[in-house]
Amino acid sequence: MDRLPPATTILQVIPDLNSGGAEQTTLDVARAIVKAGGKALVVSQGGQLVNSLVDTGAEHILMPVKSKNPLTLWKNAGRLTRLIAERNVSLLHARSRAPAWSALWAARRAKIPIVTTYHGTYNQTNTLKAFYNSVMARGDAVIANSGFIAGIIRDRHPSASDRITVIERGSDLKGLDPENVSALRRQALKDSWGIPTGRPIILNMARLTAWKGQKVVIEAMALLRDAGLDEPIAILAGDAQGREAYAAELRKLIADHRLQESVRLVGHCADVPAALALADLSVVASVEPEAFGRAAVEAQAASVPVIVSDLGAVPETVLAPPEVTEDRRTGWRVPPGDPQALADAIQAALALDPATMEKMSSRALDHVRRNFSVETMCARTLAVYGQQLNGAQAASG
Repeated sequence: MDRLPPATTILQVIPDLNSGGAEQTTLDVARAIVKAGGKALVVSQGGQLVNSLVDTGAEHILMPVKSKNPLTLWKNAGRLTRLIAERNVSLLHARSRAPAWSALWAARRAKIPIVTTYHGTYNQTNTLKAFYNSVMARGDAVIANSGFIAGIIRDRHPSASDRITVIERGSDLKGLDPENVSALRRQALKDSWGIPTGRPIILNMARLTAWKGQKVVIEAMALLRDAGLDEPIAILAGDAQGREAYAAELRKLIADHRLQESVRLVGHCADVPAALALADLSVVASVEPEAFGRAAVEAQAASVPVIVSDLGAVPETVLAPPEVTEDRRTGWRVPPGDPQALADAIQAALALDPATMEKMSSRALDHVRRNFSVETMCARTLAVYGQQLNGAQAASG
């Protein structure tokens, strides 16, 4: 869909606008809404990406939608209902469970369509949690960000099966192209990280939370050092987002292994393309299933060899035996939570000859271009909006 119907206002609701795949997708879709002639509103509790959102031409509205307090959810429903009326909102798009409940109630009161995106696997250990999660399958249209997630939705919420559309997260392939990253940007980031020249860089780009597997990377680096491979340096780039106790655990583990010169915690990285342009290898070490795995896609888009944990949506984003033949490999997949397997894969990747590495990187780039561009993601999302808006218009007369 190139254009939205005239006077269309789309309101996206997300807990906050700090770093993360759902947050970046919100910005990308907001930009596409504006480009398609619509008005883009985003409600969140704020965050470091608000200015970037405003730069897309969208408007940010502050609301305490990160809260899971039932009373706050109910009050937010009232706030959203008033906002829909005041701003003539055409459609709501909810991207997380707590705000989705408020958005669902508001959309039903205002009689406008609501779209939900199932962004995660959402732990479901009891009946109450299952009910809480179910809101993400109650949209008039339900977007799954991978085939893996679509399968989870069908298993948990069979009644939603005919409303599911799989739309994989898209990446800015042009921006990730290393040829579009200046030497000045690369050097500025390298200097800020304090990396000596000549050391291979292993990049782990993930927010600091235990399930992202930073401890596995540290343990693998210790194994590599013990095996005599002490030249690589691992960069753990990610925002702690308030998890200071976990960040302290990582620093202690680094110190316990005497890896201060081989592992760096560098905090949030605002220039992802520059980080990837510096990297010799990218590692996604998650110990729980990735709903999609944007970091692996971005690495392949930047022609950086990638090693990923073999679970979740990974078989969709990184091709490797046994699902494909060796000549179709785009990266390496290792068992989750296995430092030795990760260390072995790092050693194998760094030992590849340049010609073999170039061929694999070329296959990976082609795979990403065909399946995971931001333009494809946004076009398919706007098409879902168009279907819902047309359906609502037909129903109203």
